[in-house]
Amino acid sequence: SRESGTNMAAWVATMAGFSDALQCLGDERCDWSTAEAGFVRALAVTMIATAIPTFFFLMFVMPAFYGRYGEGRSWTVPAKLAWFVQECPCVFVPVYTLWSGWTNPECLASPANIILLALYLTHYVHRTLIYPLRIKGGKPTPFLPFFLAFVFCLYNGYMQSAYFIRIEPYPAETIYETHFIAGVILFVIGMTINIHSDSIVTNLRKPGETGYKIPMGGMFNYVSGANFFGEILEWTGFAIAGWAIVPASFALFTFCNTGPRGHHHHQWYLSKFGDKYPRRRKALIPFLW
Repeated sequence: SRESGTNMAAWVATMAGFSDALQCLGDERCDWSTAEAGFVRALAVTMIATAIPTFFFLMFVMPAFYGRYGEGRSWTVPAKLAWFVQECPCVFVPVYTLWSGWTNPECLASPANIILLALYLTHYVHRTLIYPLRIKGGKPTPFLPFFLAFVFCLYNGYMQSAYFIRIEPYPAETIYETHFIAGVILFVIGMTINIHSDSIVTNLRKPGETGYKIPMGGMFNYVSGANFFGEILEWTGFAIAGWAIVPASFALFTFCNTGPRGHHHHQWYLSKFGDKYPRRRKALIPFLW
């Protein structure tokens, strides 16, 4: 069928991207810039291919075991340290790439590339350097989810950096296109919701208090996973603005990774607080889910 033929073509292209990259590493005559483009697109296809099973595993088999779902685990990392270390590749990889000069001048001359890279770095500078300092008494993170998060950020940090800094120079007029403007606006709205929701959660307890409380205000009036909803909006906007498989793969994986967590948080709140929990509040998407 046409669908199976399309899937096979995508699989062949992915394998070819990895194969060309491996061959290029051992050949001094190889033009890595050409091989890297195929390699990065293969990484994006791989991220898409792993996103769907990740969603079903986290949704129906086991929630990601950190935070309230990671209690009693051995081999843990302090919460603030875990957040800093696991997220830092998304900052340090693009910063090092720019500092080292391993760049494409055409990419750095494109306003769209600069804006998209700035959006990406803005999120992760906050997530790496600011958010951990605002955590109040966070639970230690079990080593396995901490390690997997670090590997993902290293993987994605390289993929996004290479794409926007070296591989794909966007035309100058891209910043005036509807999808780019709409995507940037959606990203800003999503990041605002994400940061505001995180602030509500970190300020739920007064000094000396323990236990859980019902978050109220902002998007928490509509969904239990308000911070996750904001992050999904961010990267959906990023994908719309970038209009390519590399940012789109990250947006899809973000939904598949954080969506189930929003669902499990909602179920946990309902179980924990019973009739005290707002019944009209949805799990992740206002009025829908």
